[in-house]
Amino acid sequence: MPVLRNPADRMADIVVLTAHPRLEHSRVNLMLMEAAQQLPAERVMVRDLYALYPDYLIDIAAERAVLARAKLLVWQHPLHWYSLPPLLKLWVDEVFGFGWAYGPGANALRGKDLWMVVSTGGSAQAYHPSGHNRHFIDAFWPPHEQTAVLTGMRFLPPMVVHDAHRVAQREVAAQSALFADRLASYPNWPELADLPDTEPCDVGPGDRPQR
Repeated sequence: MPVLRNPADRMADIVVLTAHPRLEHSRVNLMLMEAAQQLPAERVMVRDLYALYPDYLIDIAAERAVLARAKLLVWQHPLHWYSLPPLLKLWVDEVFGFGWAYGPGANALRGKDLWMVVSTGGSAQAYHPSGHNRHFIDAFWPPHEQTAVLTGMRFLPPMVVHDAHRVAQREVAAQSALFADRLASYPNWPELADLPDTEPCDVGPGDRPQR
């Protein structure tokens, strides 16, 4: 397994959160993570959440410190029931707290970018109105996009690797190289010029009263 990088050692412009409950059995997510780890450490920090927190006891202060300097936050994970794996969902619940990530005066994440890099067990054809998932893959992004908007982050078009159990090894290698190239070239992605900055949603005291 890769050596974990301690957030106390340094900060980075890009933080990749890899969240796979059985990473040792993964081809796609393991290769994606390893490709990111080949990039300069001062540029990209890779954090394997399930290795960091096998007990699900998240160090909120440490995670927030990691995000302080980052300009790009990457959620790299398999799609679980059309959403996030459980530990990544818990990470969002605890790290993106009221008064820090959103709410009156909360601007810790404002101006950053959020990018989802997702693998699916189903084929691209399965994510179609005629497939068993009944929707295009884009139909499953709105909750995550709204999470970004609520915290003042810009939601970038996700990268998806379909058919993770059957995709050819050469295609996994190609996607991993593409992932590394995108990280290395951020923020100089042509499509970002057409994406507007995000205006965060105002959450008033009446919508989220203090306890």
